[in-house]
Amino acid sequence: MAISFHAEIANGVLLITASGRDENLQQVIDYGSAVIDQAIESGVTLILCDERNLEYALDTFDTFQSAQKIAELAPRLARIAIVCGPQFFKDGKFWETVAVNRALQVRVDTDIDRAKEWLHKHDS
Repeated sequence: MAISFHAEIANGVLLITASGRDENLQQVIDYGSAVIDQAIESGVTLILCDERNLEYALDTFDTFQSAQKIAELAPRLARIAIVCGPQFFKDGKFWETVAVNRALQVRVDTDIDRAKEWLHKHDS
């Protein structure tokens, strides 16, 4: 099943709830691009992606490419917290490393409360 997601804004944060399976690189880039577009249209700079019901299926090279492309597309002002299932944490942290090395402010975690705390840590 492809990636599907619901978006809403609460307290100045774009909340994304994703589910399904990331079946290919283009699908992941399209999902990331749609989230970025929603944030820009809404004027928010804090994004929380709850991906605990999303299965990560990309191989390492496609994971690298998706992080690289999404970091390129995302505005430098946004902070993004991504919450994944524990079984995908290693892949998520790899994605985070690639994106952070390209100046994206992103943190991957398995705990939604820690992710929210990090998201608001430098909120002004």
